[in-house]
Amino acid sequence: MGNFPLVLNQINKSFNDGDKSIKILKDLSFSVKKGELAAVIGPSGSGKSTFLSIAGALLTPDDGNIFINGKDVSGLSDFQKADVRLHSIGYIFQTSNLVPYLKVEEQLGLVLKMANHNTEEKSDHVRILLISVGMEHRSSHYPHQLSGGEKQRVAIARAFANDPDIILADEPTASLDSNRSAAITGLISRIVKKKNKAGIIVTHDEGVLPFCDRIYAMQDGQLLEQTTKRGTNNESVQ
Repeated sequence: MGNFPLVLNQINKSFNDGDKSIKILKDLSFSVKKGELAAVIGPSGSGKSTFLSIAGALLTPDDGNIFINGKDVSGLSDFQKADVRLHSIGYIFQTSNLVPYLKVEEQLGLVLKMANHNTEEKSDHVRILLISVGMEHRSSHYPHQLSGGEKQRVAIARAFANDPDIILADEPTASLDSNRSAAITGLISRIVKKKNKAGIIVTHDEGVLPFCDRIYAMQDGQLLEQTTKRGTNNESVQ
């Protein structure tokens, strides 16, 4: 599993709806390797969010195994899972979820502080991350001073702050127009490859797909691989 930071094996997950049990994921198996960006598509209610929550050790499956960097985390305590998430997984959400009273550089610094990074190295690390997403010139700005695309760039930098092995993106372009959507997805793809991370994007946005190496459709509780061809889109974000 060395080249596959995330492996899901025979995952099942059901939820109760009144007196009925609805099975969302059915014997689902999935893996993503380093340097690869995979997309998961499907209609609302198909199980995409459940899949991503289980992949991120936020939700426990009814049965099956979640391997993160070769370790089965399925049976870990909530505290142990939180530690795995902090050090091994970076999240990018539909909205940037930036802390409104923190400057851009402080958004990243907070994550590093939580992970007990060396204080002397922190400022250089933050600067390099902001350069990588084209936001160094906005390091002293607050979220309300940024555009939607700029906020998402900061959120991307924050997701990579702890140098996680896995990047999980939940509809990261949902609030952006098509040009900004293409730019943000292209940025995620480039950084995933440059830093050799394993990335997953759950999306309704078909404009995301040309940037992905593999595409999966959620159907009947399982992921069915589709065919795709990587492309190039406008990468200008304001």
